Amino acid sequence: MIVLIGIAGGATGFAAGRLGRLALCSMRRGVRPPRMWCEVAVGLLWAVVFVRVVTGMPLWWAAIPLALGWFAVLLAVCDVLAGRLPDVLTLPAYPVAAVLLTVAALHRSDVLLGAVAGAVVFAGTYLLVRVVSSGAMGPGDVKLAGSLGAVVGAVSLSAVLFVMAAAAALTLVAALWTRLGGVPHGPAMLAPAWLITAFAPWP
Repeated sequence: MIVLIGIAGGATGFAAGRLGRLALCSMRRGVRPPRMWCEVAVGLLWAVVFVRVVTGMPLWWAAIPLALGWFAVLLAVCDVLAGRLPDVLTLPAYPVAAVLLTVAALHRSDVLLGAVAGAVVFAGTYLLVRVVSSGAMGPGDVKLAGSLGAVVGAVSLSAVLFVMAAAAALTLVAALWTRLGGVPHGPAMLAPAWLITAFAPWP
């Protein structure tokens, strides 16, 4: 049964990834990902979430890692291929997160408070870094930090701090490994954020 659920999630995610890839190609200043990048990546992430639902993830929460997985793949592709996190993806993430977190708050009253705190901490820290040193933080990273902080903060504020630390560490490791400056920071933010939402320890 779990295998079948995982396959169903993967197939659904594959279709969602295809739509996402087509959207990226059609955007103004869009990017053209290699075939199957978005489809396979979203399919894998959605397969994990579908299996997590079977093994205990509440249905009221499942939409959050599903949506974040879709946005994360598209944003990571943009950042890797074009070196930017476009507004056409980062800005719509806010109302999407607000709606999904409001639904989740109907089941856990502490979700919204955590989401607001997480958004303020994550986005506030990144904005401060950009103000102090504009070269160290891109505007897209700051815009992304607010919505990521909200969904991760809904889990816990300590999770937000973990994601921020992990993002900094992953970016540093990537820069040292490739010996290149300007390593995209978006994927390093998105990966740990998705893991937190996908494996949140909800009772």
